[in-house]
This record gives sequence, structure tokens and C-alpha cells, in this order.
Amino acid sequence: MGAHADSIALVKIAARAASEKLAENMVALDVADRLGVTDAFLIVSGGSEPQVNAIVDEIQAKVLEEYSMRPVRREGFGMGRWVLLDYGDVVVHVQHQEDRVFYALERLWADCPVIELPEELTQQNQ
Repeated sequence: MGAHADSIALVKIAARAASEKLAENMVALDVADRLGVTDAFLIVSGGSEPQVNAIVDEIQAKVLEEYSMRPVRREGFGMGRWVLLDYGDVVVHVQHQEDRVFYALERLWADCPVIELPEELTQQNQ
């Protein structure tokens, strides 16, 4: 069945917001068929703790502006290493580059389909 169109649209808004704060290595995964409790993951990296927090702030602001939604749950904010924003159907993982390599979430979920992000977002921040 896959991720709902609204979830994919939310992922793209969050990815665009992350890109505005120079997030790197953005990957969006359709986890709906594997996980059941959420439709999609967006995983992005920042090079420093302040950048991770800035990416999180921008995502929250843009999602609030576009969808009038706040995260149901937010974990890890302030430490700037791995922040999770849970929007119910979409979970955004903003990780410091070192933590991203160590935890390798996209490898754990490698059997899930990739949600295509706009090319300008994936090319500018590789």
C-alpha cells in the first residue's frame, strides 16, 4: 500500500526546510508496509550540534506554517546529536554526521522503498 500522499507531501516540505539550513545526505523512506505505525522517515545530517538544532527549528517552523502541525513528540533537542521529530505519519531524524554514520538508519531500513525528493534538494547537499 505504501505511504499516503499527504505523508509524502509533508516529507518534501520538511526536506525543503532542512535544505534551507544546508542539511546533507537527505534520504526519505517509505516505511508504511514495514512499520505500520508511521508512513515515512526523513533522515538528514548536520555537521555540528548548532546546525542540527537549526535544521530542526527550520523544519518545525515550515511544517507549522504549511500544515499548522506541531510534532507529537520531539526527542533529543538541545543536545544537537540526534533529534527526532514525530509528526505521527512522518518521523524526521536529524542527526549529527558522526551519529548518522554510526547508527546507519538507512541501512537498517534498506528494504524500504525510497521516496524521491526534488532533485535540487538531493544534488545541492550531497
